[in-house]
Amino acid sequence: MTIVVTKSSPVAVTGPEKLGTARRGIINLSSFDKCLAPIPVSLLLIFDQPIDDPVETIKKALSQALVLYYPMAGRLVAGPDGAPNHISCSGEGVSFVGALASCVLDQFTTWPLLAGQLAPRYPAEYCRSDDAMLLMQVTEFACGGFVVGVTWNHVMADAAGMAQFLQAVGELARGMPAPSVVPVRSQVLPCLPPKMVAAARSRIRVGTEEMTSLDVTVSWSLIAHIRAECGGTVFDAVAAVLWQCRTRAVIFEPDTPVPLVFASNMRGLVGAKRGYYRNCIMRQPVMAMSGTVACGDVKELVKLIRLAKEKTPGLLTNGGGGDMLQPTTPPPRYNTLVVTSLRNLGFDEVDFGRGHPARVMPPLGKVVRTATNPCVLCPPCMAKDGINVMSFCVKPEHADGFLRELAAMHMHMHARL
Repeated sequence: MTIVVTKSSPVAVTGPEKLGTARRGIINLSSFDKCLAPIPVSLLLIFDQPIDDPVETIKKALSQALVLYYPMAGRLVAGPDGAPNHISCSGEGVSFVGALASCVLDQFTTWPLLAGQLAPRYPAEYCRSDDAMLLMQVTEFACGGFVVGVTWNHVMADAAGMAQFLQAVGELARGMPAPSVVPVRSQVLPCLPPKMVAAARSRIRVGTEEMTSLDVTVSWSLIAHIRAECGGTVFDAVAAVLWQCRTRAVIFEPDTPVPLVFASNMRGLVGAKRGYYRNCIMRQPVMAMSGTVACGDVKELVKLIRLAKEKTPGLLTNGGGGDMLQPTTPPPRYNTLVVTSLRNLGFDEVDFGRGHPARVMPPLGKVVRTATNPCVLCPPCMAKDGINVMSFCVKPEHADGFLRELAAMHMHMHARL
């Protein structure tokens, strides 16, 4: 069976002129924004309940949302050194595509390679200065279900900010006169030390490698077992499992550094106002050697992650932790595992008229090119028997080993119960 996704030509969606969205001027980047390179981030929100004309409904709501979120319709401007400097509120618009898929959503789930056709892409690996800050595609399926694919320039917003924006679009699509959360687009935040900003940006992307895309689940029973033994959060338990299984599958030398890195939301620590949707995260490393991670008890890895979290306030000061604790010469890129979570950010609360998404996930693909070796914890939409994880953390030659280690850990846990 051949499945075809037919797309319209991209159009620029702007806010209605009469509502005053053509705001001019600039918005300076915070030091948190400057920690990030202009890399694209993509997500799919899959809705199995139909709404009336999803393409036009969401397109109209997007235009209305840009009244308040007008920087999203602007463009990123670089400084003299070539690094991102500020956002020009030019009103040039968000790139929007409508599409039709020649199948129903149930059929689509058996064709994961087509998922790459549902999220719009930038022409280049990095977002360029004349690119839109946000790309959106709405694809309607034959059953009436639809998928909203978004790709945005990470310098504009973090995942929490994008979830807030999509919730606002959903509220307007449902006929609300205004979003329930008033967006805060500019706020004075603490200035991070310049050396820390430069170090963080330098580690974002230095070349890419081919990684296998895997859709896996860490069961609630395994998570509960780990937490019963050593406490910690759901994230701590899942990250520890992924860290150990990946390290065992790749078979690093025992004295090889294999850092785990995750993002810490700093909003509470810096006093960000409710509604602040721009970047307010920092990378939090957990340093350990391969032998410790592969051969130790998983509960000891949870303790390392919890200890790193306790040091999160120190990320705000020079030498207080975080990236500044990493070696002057960082380990090879493939040694590092990045675990990020989309849970508890609000993506699973987005509603365009008939309920929340059945699933939220990054686009699938058999092999993807990435520089960050990520595992992404997805919101609890469909995987009710555990935490759904989209993994892009192993090369093709290590994929089977990674899956075997995950299966073996679940079997070992059940054998102990």
